[in-house]
Amino acid sequence: MLKELKSAQKVIGAKQVGRALRSGQAQRVYLAENADPRVTEPIEMLCSEAGIPVEKIPTMAQLGNACGIAVGSAVAAIVE
Repeated sequence: MLKELKSAQKVIGAKQVGRALRSGQAQRVYLAENADPRVTEPIEMLCSEAGIPVEKIPTMAQLGNACGIAVGSAVAAIVE
């Protein structure tokens, strides 16, 4: 699944992912399991309400690496 994230059009970060969810652009959301729940839980709730699939990634570092950035990421989404 992470390979899909590397090549797909994506947004990174809670604010951008939240915006993509509210606008209906998000197709799949990735959450880092070791991220602060205050960041990930609101995104997970939006996904649940919208019926968007959520993929849990063990660490922020792995998610950031999959997104092609040099820092960790708590949240990312594939968008249309």
